Amino acid sequence: MCSLKPSLPSSFVSSQTIHNVINPNYETIDFHTHGDDDEQQMSRRWPTPSEAFEEIKAIGKISLPTTVTGLLLYSRSMISMLFLGYLGELELAGGSLAIGFANITGYSIISGLAMGMEPICGQAYGAKHMKLLGLTLQRTILLLLSTSIPISFIWLNMKRILSFCGQDQEISSKAQAFIFFSIPDLFFLSVLHPLRIYLRTQSVTLPLTYCSAISVLLHVPLNFLLVKFFNMGISGVALAMVLTNLNLFILLCSFVYFSGVYKDSWVAPSVDCLKGWSKLLALSVPTCISVCLEWWWYEFMIIFCGLLVNPKATVASMGILIQTTSLVYVFPSSLSLGVATRVGNELGANRPERAHISMIISMLCAMGLGLVALFFTTMMRNRWGRFFTNDAEILELTAVALPLAGLCELGNCPQTTGCGVLRGSARPTTGANINLGSFYLVGMPVSVVMGFVLKMGFAGLWIGLLAAQLSCALLMLYVLWTTDWKLQVERAKELTKSSSPSATCCSANAILPLSLSASTTHDDEYSTKKRGNNKITNDSNNLDEVWCSNDELVMSISHEADPLIPTN
Repeated sequence: MCSLKPSLPSSFVSSQTIHNVINPNYETIDFHTHGDDDEQQMSRRWPTPSEAFEEIKAIGKISLPTTVTGLLLYSRSMISMLFLGYLGELELAGGSLAIGFANITGYSIISGLAMGMEPICGQAYGAKHMKLLGLTLQRTILLLLSTSIPISFIWLNMKRILSFCGQDQEISSKAQAFIFFSIPDLFFLSVLHPLRIYLRTQSVTLPLTYCSAISVLLHVPLNFLLVKFFNMGISGVALAMVLTNLNLFILLCSFVYFSGVYKDSWVAPSVDCLKGWSKLLALSVPTCISVCLEWWWYEFMIIFCGLLVNPKATVASMGILIQTTSLVYVFPSSLSLGVATRVGNELGANRPERAHISMIISMLCAMGLGLVALFFTTMMRNRWGRFFTNDAEILELTAVALPLAGLCELGNCPQTTGCGVLRGSARPTTGANINLGSFYLVGMPVSVVMGFVLKMGFAGLWIGLLAAQLSCALLMLYVLWTTDWKLQVERAKELTKSSSPSATCCSANAILPLSLSASTTHDDEYSTKKRGNNKITNDSNNLDEVWCSNDELVMSISHEADPLIPTN
């Protein structure tokens, strides 16, 4: 048995201390010393200006190319919406409804399940367990491909489902035509999502941007060819999106192969990729729930719009507003992906203080992004809708709701970035619980009351979203500020060890060495500055390990793998 406390600084080590720690009788050890208090204060301190600048550069190296990639992919969606608007109000409403349905039943699930591999790959890369990256990539692709099959059958019956929900028959027919041609997209994304995460966790981001740029450049001529030349209408818009993802898939796979970026982590396909799924599923399922709970809220709003007066105008306006929030979302989402990689890498490399600094810097940046988003949506409220349509009623609804959407971003930017910190530290269950409580126990009742009971209509739905986002951000800030980062380091060790193909099974009574000092396992610039040199004394090395029973270690490490709703 042991206490998961850090070891003393090397300057305090003596032969008597070593004798007390490595006790031949395995007595209970008390680590509550002044050294521990100092390290606890260090783990909660604010970063110095130089540390903040270094962290901004590290996050920016990942997030800036990811932002450009996100903007390119957003421009693809905007181009599709513009072509839908060109076809007419009915096609715009049908396409918006189809995209909403696809997000609820397909894209959110695929994206959420894929994000389960992010903490494993990020922490494995930080710990230099390269083969684990390749094995996790194979497992995730198999998971997503198998999930896409039942989703395809749901999409084939979309019109029946929408009719059962009381949606307009004309809009439902157009939506069915759109989603039918979108089915191959599921299978391309089942490879694209894991491949992006695999590269991003290794800080390989620029090639993603280049490949995305080429595919988006081809998206415009594809739409002209299918919509105008072949006169395929709404089906042509959907098929153009599929072919654009196919182009991205081919380009990205070509880069991975010809660049040789896969060589260090390559694992030949074998039965190993069919084993050891427990850790991946324990992360993927809660992450999927967390992503779906947030995505589904936006899509439920489209369905609610179909129940308001004049559903064609409200659904079309909601489609425009969701495209707008998607544009704004690119920035906090890219920041979230960057900090998830940074936190995962630092925890895997046994540097808890750097992970803490990454969290602080990213959350401050997120708050700044929220203020910029509010300014943008407020200033553009009377002009933004004209990029999509000239319909006066749709423009009026859009102008009313845009400032409310901007207020929502004050909460959305910090909570999105906070979700990245939780993913990087392998705590998806916490994120799922926060989203469940905020969106469905706070936001949903407020939205229904404001929109339908108090007859506020379209604006009332957005007030409900505002309540959800603000409560979500406050809960996220509390969880992150009270995080024990040294415990997260130990959880990272257990995650990469138990997920590795070379991990060995031990009995419940086996005795394992546990590293207690975050500063002696890896070369940490913070710890070397405190010591004044790059040498670690022999006495300090003797404190690196204590003997712990395996059952206690696993029980303390795997707390976040508990189910969303615990059962006794």
